[in-house]
Amino acid sequence: MVLAAVLAGLGVAASGCGIQSTSVPVDAGAAPSRAACVLPEDESNGVGPGRAPVRIYLLCGSRLVPAERLVRLPETRHNFARVLLDQLQQRPDQQERAAGFESKVPSDLLVEEPAADDPTGTIRLSEPLDTLPAYALAQLVCSYAESGAADNDNTVLLGGPREDEDAELRRYTCGTQLRNEPKDAASAGTTA
Repeated sequence: MVLAAVLAGLGVAASGCGIQSTSVPVDAGAAPSRAACVLPEDESNGVGPGRAPVRIYLLCGSRLVPAERLVRLPETRHNFARVLLDQLQQRPDQQERAAGFESKVPSDLLVEEPAADDPTGTIRLSEPLDTLPAYALAQLVCSYAESGAADNDNTVLLGGPREDEDAELRRYTCGTQLRNEPKDAASAGTTA
């Protein structure tokens, strides 16, 4: 009898936890993150002959945050796109992981040669854009758009494999909306 009264009391207490039920779906965004999303200043600049810092975008929590990497600079825009992709595919270093950074770019993704009739600056990927994870697409868009791989207007023209007849080229810009909501990358571009 006492046990039943205690259980009934616990049931009443638990039902009054302050969270009201609702018939309307609520999207309150991603759960708060304890990740710092800030990297310590690098005291060694590491810049040397043929090496320069480049900015890539990594995922931290549910948003994109810039990170700097040192790379050997290639001579062509197309090869620069490959270098950036390689950096996005690398596992974040210890400091980046400690700050909460990660990358969603698939390790088997490649930058392919553009088609003969593609506009100058087109970056073709080995996977159709609509099959890439949204976070990976956002990382690629922002890393390319804010680099030497982009057009002069800081937009990037992306496409899937040349062989995919249905694949259209899409033009993307890396704005605040995309950096804060990378899950929306699939709908961020415009048909070129």
